[in-house]
Amino acid sequence: MSLPPGFLDELRTRSSLSQVVGRKVMWDARKSNQGKGDMWAPCPFHQEKSASFHVDDRKGFYYCFGCHAKGDAISFIRETENVSFMEAVEILAGEAGMPMPERDPRAVEKADKRTELADVMELAVKWFRLQLRTGGATAARDYLERRGLSQLVCDRWEIGFAPDSWQGLWDALKGKDIADELIIGAGLAKPSTKGGKPYDTFRGRIMYPIRDARGRCIAFGGRAMDPDDKAKYLNSPETELFDKGRSLYNVKDARVAAGKGQPLLVAEGYMDVIALSEAGFGASVAPLGTAITENQLAMLWRISDEPIITLDGDAAGQRAALRLIDLALPLLEAGRSLRFAMMPEGQDPDDLLKSSGPAAVQKLLDAAVPMVQLLWSREVEGKNFDSPERKAALDKSLREKIMLIKDPSIRSHYGQAIKDMRWQLFRAKPAGKPQHGARRHPSQWGQPWGNKAPQGPSAGAKSSVLATAADARATDHLREAVILAACISCPEAVEPFERGLEAMACLDGDHARLRDLVLRHALDGRQVLRNAIADSLGPDALENLMSQRHVAITPCIRKPGDTEITTMTIAEELAKLEAVRGLKEEVNDAADDLTGEADEGLTWRLAEAAKAADRAQRSGQEDKAEYVIADNGARLDREEVAKSRSFFDQIDFSKGGKKN
Repeated sequence: MSLPPGFLDELRTRSSLSQVVGRKVMWDARKSNQGKGDMWAPCPFHQEKSASFHVDDRKGFYYCFGCHAKGDAISFIRETENVSFMEAVEILAGEAGMPMPERDPRAVEKADKRTELADVMELAVKWFRLQLRTGGATAARDYLERRGLSQLVCDRWEIGFAPDSWQGLWDALKGKDIADELIIGAGLAKPSTKGGKPYDTFRGRIMYPIRDARGRCIAFGGRAMDPDDKAKYLNSPETELFDKGRSLYNVKDARVAAGKGQPLLVAEGYMDVIALSEAGFGASVAPLGTAITENQLAMLWRISDEPIITLDGDAAGQRAALRLIDLALPLLEAGRSLRFAMMPEGQDPDDLLKSSGPAAVQKLLDAAVPMVQLLWSREVEGKNFDSPERKAALDKSLREKIMLIKDPSIRSHYGQAIKDMRWQLFRAKPAGKPQHGARRHPSQWGQPWGNKAPQGPSAGAKSSVLATAADARATDHLREAVILAACISCPEAVEPFERGLEAMACLDGDHARLRDLVLRHALDGRQVLRNAIADSLGPDALENLMSQRHVAITPCIRKPGDTEITTMTIAEELAKLEAVRGLKEEVNDAADDLTGEADEGLTWRLAEAAKAADRAQRSGQEDKAEYVIADNGARLDREEVAKSRSFFDQIDFSKGGKKN
């Protein structure tokens, strides 16, 4: 519908924004100046205690300095009442005494039809409530009493009963001259396929009215009294009033309670919402028999920035939580997320309240976990990551999930949180004695000792270079110090070596703590990493590391921030550590495996390990320069000779200076 020019301006002029907002907030008398139209209150759009919500009544605009919500009277009604733009205009026009302009006949007809359907639904609410007091509802009343619902609670929630008859409600509504199409259009009856009268949709069920954000009854939920009924709970069919994926049970009262600072809780069913609300958790809602939809999630975030999902502690409840993660990830915005409070196994909120009281529920809410933690648990729980391939599969799965997040800042923070949890799961264990047989050559796998009894290693093996190499702990310690110093001097070079650093079994506690801090904070930048080291290990830890002689003379330390030199240093030192430690493991295994004369498989293992260690040791020491022979027989570096010739070519000796 289009509105005539000037209508909205006139509507805003006639409307007092402070009066519209005043229905939802408590003004702060100390900060507000009513005479000037300068009003302050806690924001109704997010949970807070300070008065950061400002209304300028003269200009007709509001703004929250906390969540940055802003707008006029129309937008305020839209957000707080969860209605469309035209519905908000109608509400505001009615309060201001302004008649709405003529609308499109079809739109008028549709609006009138919705009003008539809502009136029929209210008649049904009254009839169902009346039936709950009759003799035919004895079993229903007993059930509600067993569930802890008194008559006062039933009246507060307008709970009713649908008798087990085919046309009970139909006949009652027809007795009030309600048209057939309205009863069927409201979802209260279904046409007969046998040519008879339409029959009631709900029969033999306890009835829960479902109201929208404006308080209109738009549907019913019915709980079957027959234990053999195929559908334990039955909702109204979708109508012009009711869209199941865009509705929440108790949304109107929950919005009011959330505006007063209560956390918004999302339960699974009607009884959970009623039990939570009666126990003091008034901001409780539930989806209507289906998994939470995108539209319902948007409704939740309009009420609260961080709803708490309180799902049942059974397998179905956990699956629902995990499905919700996939739905929510692409929709995350700064300040808007979800938290999850999982009930004890086999219990729902109603059960927990009955067994342990509101304090137990509050304890679970206080311990509610953020969505990123549940995402991590879903990917790792019950799985074994004992191979590089399985770890890579985990990384791929998590990376795919994180990439669903559209906001780059949130995506970055999720990546860092996942990295921290991954580090905790795969963190390197303290160095210890290698497992026997961990590096056997394939020719040795499964070979028995046969009839030969194991004997000690020979004298030659004990005195060999390979055996004495196992004591080179001091050298390893020096290499670890160089690697850590290089990482700290240029954190930008760390990422490709994360796996190698994780596997680096540090020989002392200080190195292990430094390595852990590098892994956790390298991507945050050099200063953040240095601050983290100072906070964790003290202000002198970094200076003690960098001042060590073998560290100070390292090229990448002398040129901090040089990514190329740092990368080469880390790669070379990690390779040396891996090769030398591999050699030591083979030697340790050999000391246990030698029996008399060494067999071919054992000598092959030792020889290969020795070659690898030798290559690693010589990798940084090989002279790769090209030389030329001078007239006097001396070897000169070709590159240095070329530089010298270039320099002398620029000098004009005839003039005693450089050439022009």
